[in-house]
Amino acid sequence: MTTHNDDVDWDRWPVADYLAENYRDLHPSDAAIIAHHSAFYRRLAPGSIARSVEFGAGPNLYPLILAAAASRRIDAVEAGTGNVAYLERQLLCGPDASWLPFHALCRRLNPALPATLASSLARVDVVHADVRDLEPGGYELGSMHFVAEGATEDPREFTDFCRAFVRCVAPGGRLVAAFMENMPTYRIGPASTWPGCPVDPELVRAVFAPLTEELTITRIDSDPTLPDYGDSGMVLMTGVAGGWARTS
Repeated sequence: MTTHNDDVDWDRWPVADYLAENYRDLHPSDAAIIAHHSAFYRRLAPGSIARSVEFGAGPNLYPLILAAAASRRIDAVEAGTGNVAYLERQLLCGPDASWLPFHALCRRLNPALPATLASSLARVDVVHADVRDLEPGGYELGSMHFVAEGATEDPREFTDFCRAFVRCVAPGGRLVAAFMENMPTYRIGPASTWPGCPVDPELVRAVFAPLTEELTITRIDSDPTLPDYGDSGMVLMTGVAGGWARTS
């Protein structure tokens, strides 16, 4: 049977295991994504984006750090209660020290970023919501990391999530995203299994080309310092939301 997003209890997402496996250290793949995204954000004037969204934020802070260079407000939209609780603790009690190297690299590559990790995250609001319910055209910039391909095993639902991502950004707004390449259903920690929809650069291009302008697609190889989830690397994209966003 194919697992769909609504078949999964996202409140059970293993936050501690996920962070331990992926974000307690700055891995080469993180550095590659940060370099790619920093080039994207350097093209935007500091503070020029009134409101941006991290579409399915999870507990990953570095996309929020990156967005702070250009965004006056960042909505971290997340459905899972464990991820929401983690994000709120990071904002209220101060971020974990493990995120300091991420901030240092982000700021080295984009000096427009606020000088401290805490000041970068001060622009973030945590929104406990399903990303599919976001208002069309409500944001000037959308960012998404490992969400659409990790929310379902169904390629059609993957496409629907990507459309919802573009739709929540106003026409002409900026888009930046990262996807796990060819990742199947995977395990985090000792026991939990989660859906995966294998995607590649060609599929990402086919999905986003009708929805965007100025689309760029690139990829990075798999990172041997990360757990073997069965993926073959990561696909990175940037683009501009097309005018269809308010009507689709």
